[in-house]
Amino acid sequence: MKKALPKRPYLLRAMHQWITECGHTPHVIVDAGRDGAEVPRAYVKDGKIVLNLSEAATQRLRLGNDAVEFDARFGGVKHHVHFPVSAVLGVYAKETGEGMVFSEQELGPEPPRPSQSEEGTRRPQLKVVK
Repeated sequence: MKKALPKRPYLLRAMHQWITECGHTPHVIVDAGRDGAEVPRAYVKDGKIVLNLSEAATQRLRLGNDAVEFDARFGGVKHHVHFPVSAVLGVYAKETGEGMVFSEQELGPEPPRPSQSEEGTRRPQLKVVK
């Protein structure tokens, strides 16, 4: 049985392509506090940073399965930006606001569902919902 791959990198690439082909500017919201997030700290607000991923704003943009990386200028200073795909909280078109917000469930494959014989032996679990 093949291992299920996370959906987030594929959805990010698809939304980036769609936004670009519509003639809009793709932006991502990134959790700057995530391990491996190398972003210009001067532009981080409330632990998040909004980044323009358009061809005009980036050089050597790579939307990989594990990470996003590119070179860009911030305040005239060139920075290499690198962050894990799991740090992407959402992607949207600057002009219209249309896009997608990612949830934690899109980080990886869904856990296997218990078989009916296992369900009878499992104890119920409660989750706190805020």
